Amino acid sequence: MYENKTHVVENRIVSISQPWLRPIIRGKVKTPVEFGAKLDLSIDEKGYARIETLSFDVYNESSHLQEAVIRYYERTGSYPERILVDQIYRTRANRNFCRDHGIRISGPKLGRPSKTEQAKADKKQEYQDNTDRIEIEREFSVKKRNYGLGLIVTRLETTQLTSIALSALTANLFKMQRRILCAFLQFLENCKRDSDLKIHLLNFIGSRKEFSICT
Repeated sequence: MYENKTHVVENRIVSISQPWLRPIIRGKVKTPVEFGAKLDLSIDEKGYARIETLSFDVYNESSHLQEAVIRYYERTGSYPERILVDQIYRTRANRNFCRDHGIRISGPKLGRPSKTEQAKADKKQEYQDNTDRIEIEREFSVKKRNYGLGLIVTRLETTQLTSIALSALTANLFKMQRRILCAFLQFLENCKRDSDLKIHLLNFIGSRKEFSICT
């Protein structure tokens, strides 16, 4: 730094025991600089989370959107109907990519906003997309609070990455467990209704027989 007359060193070591850590400038009031892994998380239409990008180095999130969409196509065989993202992902390249593949990306359109009826409908759709996108923010909060993502205590690089991946996996497993439990309870409720219906039918048939005998 003294020889080059600079105050910035790329890939500088900030921890002797964990040399893979890099400072990530977030610009937040509470913690303007964070240290740890940076990850991109996506949620599909079924509500399951998937880690798209995980790295200790600083990267631009918008450059990984197209890769995540392509992986979704490889898993499902079709492109998603819409993608709910924040402003950093709405680059011109990502917009053109989504338009070419018939995907609607959330957020306002480029250019000056108009006052037509279509513009009002687009504004309403934008509000709905922003409301639905709260789910991804909630997913981060739940993983930090309940599944250990907010407090990684492992010391090695591989174990830290594993802990982050296990946090997402555990959250998905609990979602599956809740859905299986709800389906099982619904099955029991349907069986109970069917048994009650059978009892009513048998009583009705029995009363009809008794009536026919009496006559």
